[in-house]
Amino acid sequence: MLRQRLQMAVHMVYPPRCLICGGLVESDFGLCGSCWRDTPFITGLVCDLCGVPLPGSSDTIEHCDDCLATPRPWTHGRAALTYRDNGRKLVLALKHGDRHDIVPTAARWMAQASRPLLGADMTIVPIPLHFYRLLQRRFNQSVLLAQAMARQTGLPCCPDALVRSTYTPSLDGKSRDERFATLSGALAVHPKRTGHLAGRRVLLVDDVMTSGATLAAATEVCLAADATEVFVTVLARVAKDT
Repeated sequence: MLRQRLQMAVHMVYPPRCLICGGLVESDFGLCGSCWRDTPFITGLVCDLCGVPLPGSSDTIEHCDDCLATPRPWTHGRAALTYRDNGRKLVLALKHGDRHDIVPTAARWMAQASRPLLGADMTIVPIPLHFYRLLQRRFNQSVLLAQAMARQTGLPCCPDALVRSTYTPSLDGKSRDERFATLSGALAVHPKRTGHLAGRRVLLVDDVMTSGATLAAATEVCLAADATEVFVTVLARVAKDT
C-alpha cells in the first residue's frame, strides 16, 4: 500500500511519458497510441534465423534471402523491431542518447519475440564492446538489454562471457564482406567464463543486426567453447525495403 501511494505521488509530480515523443501515457516505460501505431513491431511470418518479417504465411520454417545467401552458424534468431522509423529512433536513443529508460521496455519486447527460443538450460550473453569504446560510451547497451532480459525471463546472464580482443573500426557504411573480414578473430571467450558456456545453450543479445557478422563471430567462439547451441536475439533487424 505504501509503495502504491509513493508511486502515485511520483506520478503526480512526474507523470509517465511516451518513450518516443514524450507525450503523456498511462504507465511508465510505455508508448502513446500514435507512437505505438508507428513503431515497426515484427509480427507474423519471420525468418527463423534472423527474425526479419517475411510476406505471406507458412506452416514450415522459412528463411530470408540474406540467410539463404549467407549461412548462419547459430540455430535460430528473432528480432523485436525492424530498424526504421520509430525502431531506428529507439535504438539510436539508447545507443547514443543515454536513454537507459528504454531498456526495460525494449528487453520485454525482445523476450516476447524470443519466447519460442527460450529454454531452462540457456545462458544469456551480450555482444561485447572493446575496452576503449566502452570508455568512450561509458556503457554497453547490449549488456543492459541482456541483464534486463535475464530479470524478465529468469534465465542466468553472463555479461562478460565474451570479450572484444581487437579494436575494430565502426562497421557503418561497410559492405557485407568488409564487415565479416573486420570481425574475423576480433571476439573471444573470457578465459574465466568458459564454464558458463560449456554444455549450455547460449542466447546472444545485441541491439541491431545488419549483416550478422558480429553475431556470427560471437557464435563461432561460443561453439568453440563447447556451447551446445547458440541462438540470437536483437532489438532491431535491418531489413531491405520491399
